[in-house]
Amino acid sequence: MSVRDLIILGTSSQQPTRKRNHGAYLLRWNDEGHLFDPGEGTQRQFIFANVAPTCVTRIYVSHFHGDHCLGLGSMLMRLNLDKVTHPIHCYYPASGKKYFDRLRYGTMYHENIHVIEHPVYEAGIVHDDGKFKIEAAFLEHGVDNIAWRVTEPSTRKFDPVKLKQSGINGPQVRVLEKEGHVIINGQTIHLDDVSWIRDGDSFAIVIDTRYCQSAIDIAKNAKLLLCESTYTEEHRDLASKYLHLTAKEAATIAKKAGVQTLILTHFSARYQDLKQFEVESREVFPNTFVADDLKTFPFAR
Repeated sequence: MSVRDLIILGTSSQQPTRKRNHGAYLLRWNDEGHLFDPGEGTQRQFIFANVAPTCVTRIYVSHFHGDHCLGLGSMLMRLNLDKVTHPIHCYYPASGKKYFDRLRYGTMYHENIHVIEHPVYEAGIVHDDGKFKIEAAFLEHGVDNIAWRVTEPSTRKFDPVKLKQSGINGPQVRVLEKEGHVIINGQTIHLDDVSWIRDGDSFAIVIDTRYCQSAIDIAKNAKLLLCESTYTEEHRDLASKYLHLTAKEAATIAKKAGVQTLILTHFSARYQDLKQFEVESREVFPNTFVADDLKTFPFAR
């Protein structure tokens, strides 16, 4: 089974601190690397995380404020330097096309990688290639800003006990899967009699927004939600002013969306100790964890 985890490459918001880099998040899943919001210094954070940048196959930019995209150009140039042969899918708000181009072509280099752009004009499914379904929801941050949801395909799972009880084995399983039924000793066994559909897991990321219904909708029943919580309740006035979330609001989103696990990130530089974020969030949503630079969270089945 391929590695499945979320690596936190940075957790700071507008400005980095001595201990926290600009935000960036790598989700390794089904032999692909999904890189979200590569801020300044992301390329170097890969070195500290002991992860090869060549694992990146898809890059997502929620919006074009600098702390969410200044590492995009250097990441593309790094992949170019490493001569990756797989395509690099890039998803971003369509209204930010000029910023994407500036970041992509901001310096002189001979491009040999294959970049496939997916500018997003409206909410909904933006890409489904059979490996992953990518969905987008527009948030409320004063500029076009997208929350992402990534879902793997559902799969059919066979019950070995029921197969044995039905006398089905070997090539008959393949016939059953293809035809939908087999006849064993005069009895018709249907596919659903000995198997079930396992829904594919979903990952959602909500970065830079005030509390809104779109954030809840995109995260509905996700296995893992990575959510900004720039402020604690003590500074709720600042969260409201700058269209950001508090830890408590992030937890409320997770609770209403029915997610399994919530991870908080994107912390204001004013906070040295992040423990209060976890305390506030867990009062509403107990299964909350605070992200930290270079920390890895499992994303097991």
